[in-house]
Amino acid sequence: MPSDQPPRMRDVARALGVSQATVSNAFNRPDQLSRELRDRILTAARDLGYPGPDPIANTFRRGRTGAIGLIIHEPLQYLFEDPAARLTMAGVARVCGEHGSSLVLVPRAEPGLPDVVPTALVDGFVAFCDPLEPERRELLRARRLPVVGLDAPVTPGEPYVGIDDRAAARAAAAHLVALGHRRIGVISFALARDSETTVVPAGLDAPTGYVANRARLDGYRDALGPALDDGGGRIVVVAARGVEEADGAAAAVPLLDHAEPPTAILAMSDRLALGVIAEATRRGIDVPGDLSVVGFDDVPAASAADPALTTVRQPHDRKGAEAVRMLLRPASTRQALILPTEVVVRASTAPPRT
Repeated sequence: MPSDQPPRMRDVARALGVSQATVSNAFNRPDQLSRELRDRILTAARDLGYPGPDPIANTFRRGRTGAIGLIIHEPLQYLFEDPAARLTMAGVARVCGEHGSSLVLVPRAEPGLPDVVPTALVDGFVAFCDPLEPERRELLRARRLPVVGLDAPVTPGEPYVGIDDRAAARAAAAHLVALGHRRIGVISFALARDSETTVVPAGLDAPTGYVANRARLDGYRDALGPALDDGGGRIVVVAARGVEEADGAAAAVPLLDHAEPPTAILAMSDRLALGVIAEATRRGIDVPGDLSVVGFDDVPAASAADPALTTVRQPHDRKGAEAVRMLLRPASTRQALILPTEVVVRASTAPPRT
């Protein structure tokens, strides 16, 4: 065999005096061989420098890749830096492992770079997006592969796993109303991609293309509207630039600088809420004595905070797990799955001072 020609399966078979099918089984169907024979084949392959069957060729032969694509609309590092995303990822990865599936991460398409969606070697996609960009919907339609939404449907009426964001936000706001708060600040996620921290003139009616933003703003309005109709109340909405604690602290500044600052703040995530607490503490504002704070997610840092954060608990791990299970089921059995949430009351909320 010429030294510049890579070894092939037939070379391993010839060296051992077995068929190519037997060599293939050693790599692809080890249960079909005795352990001794498989060890002999793998040893010979290693000695000859044969790495095993070509994975792309195997994919075409089997008609499947054994991999699931996870589409996100954030930079790739978000999955590893954000605690709520990490919990969701854990559920996705666990069920992939249970089914022997690989996981391919498909980040958002960056300007000037090709989108990975058309070329990803996967059997289907879980779209961890809010919402999925129209351009990517078209790319997925062309792939003709199964897709399940995570947090929001890819298109209306298609299967997804998520929570009732509106009901969860309504319950969080109702908790503050029940405590007696009427001057309330709301810190929203960014209302559009790459926007800056800003006070939102339209308040809870602010236009946004994000499904969770819209649902949570509506939920806050459901609970706060009737309580404020009696007069004497006020709601100020600030859209944060990002999702980190520093973004929550920056969004709290215009609220706390207001001539009549809020007695309570609703934040759309725990990280934003923890940033609010940090900014209040820096100013000498007591939480919850002078300011109540409510988050959303119940990540591990929420219960460990000082004071411990009142928040909306949602089942991140289960969301990820159920989305993969749904993708692996027959298409006829896939439908929307709404998971439960609850308000977890801790030390960051109390009645306003009189």
